[in-house]
Formats: sequence, C-alpha cells, structure tokens
Amino acid sequence: MLAAIVFILTLMLVILQPRGLGIGWSALIGAAADLALGVVHWKDVPVVWSIIWDATFTFVALIILSLLLDEAGFFHWAALHMGRLGQGRPSRLFFLVILLGMGVSAVFANDGAALILTPIVLAMLLSLGLTPSGALAFVIATGFVADTTSLPFIISNLVNIVSADFFHISFVRYSQVMVPVDILSGLSTLLVLWLYYRRHLPESYNLSLLESPRHAIRDPVVFRWGFALLFLLLIVYFVSAPLGIPVSLVTSSAAILLLLIAARAYTGGKGRLIPIIPVLKGAPWQIVLFSMGMYLVVYGLKNANLTAFLSTLLADLASHGLWVATIGTGFLSALLSSVMNNLPSVLIGALSIQGAGSFPDGIRESMIYANVIGCDLGPKFTPIGSLATLLWLHVLEKKGEHIGWGLYMRVGIVLTVPVLLATLAGLAGWIGFLGHIRH
Repeated sequence: MLAAIVFILTLMLVILQPRGLGIGWSALIGAAADLALGVVHWKDVPVVWSIIWDATFTFVALIILSLLLDEAGFFHWAALHMGRLGQGRPSRLFFLVILLGMGVSAVFANDGAALILTPIVLAMLLSLGLTPSGALAFVIATGFVADTTSLPFIISNLVNIVSADFFHISFVRYSQVMVPVDILSGLSTLLVLWLYYRRHLPESYNLSLLESPRHAIRDPVVFRWGFALLFLLLIVYFVSAPLGIPVSLVTSSAAILLLLIAARAYTGGKGRLIPIIPVLKGAPWQIVLFSMGMYLVVYGLKNANLTAFLSTLLADLASHGLWVATIGTGFLSALLSSVMNNLPSVLIGALSIQGAGSFPDGIRESMIYANVIGCDLGPKFTPIGSLATLLWLHVLEKKGEHIGWGLYMRVGIVLTVPVLLATLAGLAGWIGFLGHIRH
C-alpha cells in the first residue's frame, strides 16, 4: 500500500505542479519518500539509472536539436512550403500538414512535433485568415499525429527508448519491426482524421497571404547544416547499432556539433543569429531528474509485487496466441497510460512482461512492441496521458486556442481507438510474417 500511495501522490505532484514545482523535483520527492520508507533501496538506484540514462540524454539532445532548428526557421520554412503545396485547397493542406507532422515526429520525437510544429502551423493558418475555430481541425491533427506516428525509430518517442534499452533491442531490429507498423499507423491516422474533420474544413484559402518560405530562414548556416546533419544522423544510427554505441552518444554528438555551428554563425557585427544560452535553458533538463525519480517510484511498485497482477494477466493473454496477446497488451498499456501517464506506464509494462514468465519468442517480442504502441497512442485518450499533451494544451491556450478536457477526451477516444486497433493488428500480422520468414 505504501508503494501505491507514494506512486499516486507523486503522479499528482507531477501533473498538478503546485506553486510551479518542476516535474523533476516532484518525482524526486516521491523517490525520496520511497527510500525513506524502505519501498526502494539505495542498491536500486544504479539499476534504475542503467535503464533510463540513455533514453533521458537522447531525449534532451533531440530537443536541443529541435530548438536550434526552430530558431533557424527550419520548421516555419517547412510549414510554409506545405501551405504553398496545398494550392489554396484546405483538404489538400490538411493531408500535407499531417504528413509533415509524421516526418517531424519520426526524427525529432513526438514532443518536438507537438510543441514546436503546432504553434507554427496555427500561426500560418491564422495568417491565412482562418479563425481559431476554423484552425481547430489542423491543430488537433498536428497534436494527434505527433503521438500516433512516433513509432518508427527508437528516437521517435522517449517511451521507445526506455523500452528498447530495457529489453536490449538494437536500433536496426527496432526499425525493422516498427517502420512498417508506423506507416500503417500513419495511414490509419490520415483516414480517421479525414473522416472526422472533412466537414469542418473551409472551402479555400488565399495563397497570396503566405510569406515566401525563404523569409522564414533566420540562420542560413544552421539551416543548411541541419539538413545534412539530419541525413547523416539517421545513417549513423543504423551503422552504430551493431557496434553497441549508445543512441544518446550519437544524438548528443549531433546536438553539440549543431550548437558549435550556431555559436560560430555571425552576421555583419550583429552578433549570433541564434541565442545559444536561451536554447540551452529551454532544453528539458528537468526530464533528467524526472526520469530518475519517477522510475525509482515505479521500481518501488515492482519491489512491492504490485506488478505481479499485471504479469499474471499478460501471461494469460500470451496463452491465447499472438493476436490476443498483442492486442490485449496494447490496449492494457494504453489504458494504463491514459490514467497514470505513459512514462511510468511503459516501465510498468516492461517489468510486467519480464515477470510474466516464458512463452514463445514471437509472442513475447510482439507484447514488448505492443506495450510501446499502447504507451505511444494511449495518452491520446486523456490530457494527463503524457506531459507533452499537457504542455501542448498550455501552449495553445497562450496562443488563444482553448481546448477543454471534455472536448479533448471526446475527440481523443473516438480518434484513438480505431487507430490503436489497426496498429496493433498490423503489428501482430507483421511479427507473424517475420517469424515465418525467419523459420
């Protein structure tokens, strides 16, 4: 009971953030309580750190890359190009914005797509004369696709990194399984969003109101290097994976290189084009404290055998074969994520799968990826499902676009369930196919 109480109170502190208390300090308070009560022990600290350090520093490095490219005008430039390619047809622009969100989410993680791209898309739509209510379909689509298509690579979501590190899944193997699944998730997302919002889209927009994409580029040096660096980064991920090089080392090296390039970019005595110190301050350093604290609290649930029930349930699902195990695990993880946040949920799911005993490799592997899918998509059920969603709603509020919790949940449930089901079914079919090829 102590472990459960500390977990619930810690989660409340993280979500509510009373008196501006950071998420990192909130999680550390919970971890300190567990240590004081003997729910976790000091020997558990290095165990938890070994699980989360690579994921945490990869995430921080990705956000620094995103912030630098955002300051250089990279995302604004891309959004304006989408606006021009839309040729004045909102229905076409709707598809293009979703495709842009898919690309940004895959490379810059779901948080980068939701928190950086959404305000840019909203500003572009308002400049085209769309009212905030008219832009709502695009805003929801951008936030929704950021999570539903954050599956393809380990780096695409913090949840992915944690699970891959926990089960020692290489970048190559992860991508082999999840890239096709992500494509299916993306197509499902496109279809569901189009069916839901097609009647809400305006008839046309005035292309002449869009500024030229080249005017969005604020730092040409960082902008040009950004393209080359992103292409090189994806190659290095695949090349370095068989060598056992941590993903965080590769990503951090890219972030440091782009920081050095930004620091050396000057223009006619006016100083740096990109303010380096504010970018570094804007990085999510609190996530380092949060990861350590929150996952220690989750580890306390394991020590108290509170994950044993889930292990038993997962073992029962596994006994019914690949499809039941995959879909059941995915929906269970999604429900857990929607009520207790996806970051602790992914570790709870991983610990439960590990404790569920032995079953055929194909079923076990599918359940591991189903846990990831559930924790990536499940947060769309409720606003508290992920910290990114809470921040996304806050950013929109500041931009004058209010989305209440009732509206969010009403739309989120309708949109998420079919996409989640289609994605999990695709995973089961793909894992079965890979197993057949292997044998």
